[in-house]
Amino acid sequence: MNIRRAKIEDLPGMQACNLRNLPENYSMKYYLYHCATWPSISYVAEDKGRIVGYILAKMEEETAEAEQPHGHVTSISVLRSYRRLGIAKKLMLLSQESMASHRASHVALHVRKSNRAALSLYRDTLGFEVHDIEQKYYADGEDAYAMRLTLKHD
Repeated sequence: MNIRRAKIEDLPGMQACNLRNLPENYSMKYYLYHCATWPSISYVAEDKGRIVGYILAKMEEETAEAEQPHGHVTSISVLRSYRRLGIAKKLMLLSQESMASHRASHVALHVRKSNRAALSLYRDTLGFEVHDIEQKYYADGEDAYAMRLTLKHD
């Protein structure tokens, strides 16, 4: 198992992992935008050359005047047969460290209210807090928790 920064050639594998696991899917152009604009904050987990997990993230710099630049986790996924091995936690921590190096004040993400496993990871393991509830955030009408984690800087 190898966890490293995502590269352009990883994008098809990341997209395949997303399509296999998640109802929210993205075009290749969207993956390319993230990797080209913020190459240091998206990561992949690979096993024998196969992408088995990824985190797709970006920095939000053009925000309201009162808000500092922050990181945003667009998508994270680990193939079912590789879950419960700490891969998602490792991907999150690496991305958070990279965001902190870009002077992000916090990390934001959205999670389905029904996704108990993800909520446990974000809230109980990583220390995220619910910042807001966004009604009908997902295409199928499910609400999302908007979560945040304040980052510490060295």
